[in-house]
Amino acid sequence: MANTSMRQSTLETLGLGSVLDIFARGQLPVTASDLVDEVFGEPARRGSLVISGANGIVGAGKAMQLGSRLRPFDVPIVALDFANAPDGIGKHYGGLVRAFGRERASKIMEGITRLSYDGKHLPPRLKDSQPRFLLEAIPEVLDIKKSHYEIFRAEFPHIEIRSVTSGFPSSQLGVPIAHPAFPHEVNKVWEIIEPQPSRITQLFWALGLIPTPVSDHWSFVLDVLFCGLTLAGLRYHPATNMPFWKIDKYIRRQLGPNPFRAHDAIGAKGANFLTWSCLHHLAEHYGDLFKPTEDLDQRRESGQNWYPPNHFRPVVNWKMQDGEQTEFEAWISGALIQMTSLMLHEARAHLSHLNIIGELCAQFRHGILADIRRLGADAAINTVHAYQVLHPQAAKSAWYPDVFEQIEGVDWQQLYVNAEHDGSVGVITVGRESYNHDVDAELNRAIDWLKAARVERVIITGDFHLSTQMIGADTDDFFPALQDETKGRDIARSWSETARRLHDEFRCSVAFVNGKRCLGGFLELMMHCHYMVAVATAELGMPEVTLPVVPGMEGCHWPFRKAKPEEWPRLLGLLLTGELVRANDTVGWLVDYAGPVNEALKTAWKIVTEREHDVPRRVVEDGPLKGLGSQVSDVAGPSGSDADAARRAIVDTVLASCQATLAESIAIQAKHSARFMTGEHCRRGVVGAAFKKTMTV
Repeated sequence: MANTSMRQSTLETLGLGSVLDIFARGQLPVTASDLVDEVFGEPARRGSLVISGANGIVGAGKAMQLGSRLRPFDVPIVALDFANAPDGIGKHYGGLVRAFGRERASKIMEGITRLSYDGKHLPPRLKDSQPRFLLEAIPEVLDIKKSHYEIFRAEFPHIEIRSVTSGFPSSQLGVPIAHPAFPHEVNKVWEIIEPQPSRITQLFWALGLIPTPVSDHWSFVLDVLFCGLTLAGLRYHPATNMPFWKIDKYIRRQLGPNPFRAHDAIGAKGANFLTWSCLHHLAEHYGDLFKPTEDLDQRRESGQNWYPPNHFRPVVNWKMQDGEQTEFEAWISGALIQMTSLMLHEARAHLSHLNIIGELCAQFRHGILADIRRLGADAAINTVHAYQVLHPQAAKSAWYPDVFEQIEGVDWQQLYVNAEHDGSVGVITVGRESYNHDVDAELNRAIDWLKAARVERVIITGDFHLSTQMIGADTDDFFPALQDETKGRDIARSWSETARRLHDEFRCSVAFVNGKRCLGGFLELMMHCHYMVAVATAELGMPEVTLPVVPGMEGCHWPFRKAKPEEWPRLLGLLLTGELVRANDTVGWLVDYAGPVNEALKTAWKIVTEREHDVPRRVVEDGPLKGLGSQVSDVAGPSGSDADAARRAIVDTVLASCQATLAESIAIQAKHSARFMTGEHCRRGVVGAAFKKTMTV
């Protein structure tokens, strides 16, 4: 039977097949070493990566990001810029040392050759490095960019070129685009524009980056969202005379980001120009919805920060009334929803890409499509209409309400979680790094879909693309529970019930940990499967004690019910220290198999297809666990610190839930978790601080 899926896998947009294909083959679709050979040549004749404009923010950041990943393959990096350009590369050395240690950082820097040129002639020494790939990061002037490509093509006719342009379409540039999302030094997302998936794009994926194909239109998904959000705040300013720093606080409460603070942090002089340039070109093609304001026009020239020094900020801390809050939401969300309608009309990207780019790159609390989905089509359209009353010029163009008619379709409904099957084996993939209510709802729909197809064997894993790790529960979802114990119990119980479906409703379920780490709530989810298979180097952990919160998805009893009594101290250590452990060191008491990625893939497939394998299936104990009390009796009580209080609360939860039956324990753990969340220790910790910073304006 041919494979069937709920929606297209985002991995397929890279030309890399489906996740089910990966497991069936028992290997990743491509490897970095093979692709390096294809792009840069065999080791004996290895060509170079040239980054032009290498001392700029983008060029220097990408020199570090790509240089560190290509160093093991001995790919030379050539950093090309004007002789008088400030040293943008050297300032990154400290960050490399912090990330990799001094020795490896020095090796990465040794692999970067810096060359200067006059902008018209390439330096003769460049030939020595045999350039194979040019990543262009020079200033945003179209004619200069085109001349730059001509110079390189005249000297190196077969060189691959990608532009990091902040807004020009590929059709204008004449080259494909690899647009890196900000913050340029660390973010892994690249928006890719090319006729079809190339080996360079696939190499980015194999190196652990996140390429996301988008359509060839002016500006990019991230820039429309982030620059559009900045513009919405700019328009609100003259309408109310609210200062930019205060607008930032309300935007953070509503959506998550601080657009004005981000401009200052990146460097207002450059960031203001890039935002103005993006909006200027968008306005030329789509109308007044994107027209820059006078404030932005002025600060494009001056480079002035948006935030004043702390001591110049007004002391008065006024709050919006209900009517003002509704109007603010119309100014901000109405503009973003209208801009999103344009991107949907143009089919700018796979909906999962379009949705998550704002989260991964611009710190949106939820993806823009997830927020619109939560509103519903009618409410979303009404929000835009309210915005157009406030800003009538926006109604003249770039408004496509019909796109929201598809909101009940599977592409909209499964933004984060996908499922596929071959008639007998299903694979559920999660494309979000933190677990929240959206993921929970989509996971339940994916399970329902597989059950309707009579699939009884399943693998659950990350999506091998957008989610490079599973970092646990999204603590923003805990905000309501800080003030209402009932809401905390509801979250813990409902999420645990979802996790139990993986154990109770399939004949065989396999959790596969393929990313860098699997922590907290995601680890609790995965441990509910009959088997857990992991890449040996993946890091596992229960960091809740450091927040502090009490694990709420059965981490305080489920793993104990599957482990031997002699392994219980290790599980307690995991819970009470918050330290991470390598998957390879947890075989038998947390994971059931750990090995190199291809061996782990083969093992997971053998298990789920019920072929011969030597991985034992550990049984979950239904009744109370005997003897656990004596093992935790020596755990110290609270000494006054919040972490000590959390350790005591976790121990109490372990004892209470493990000494009950499996049926009783789900409510017991949920109660303990919710009670601690409303207490002073949690409110003083990471979650409480985030709540205060985000929601208190």
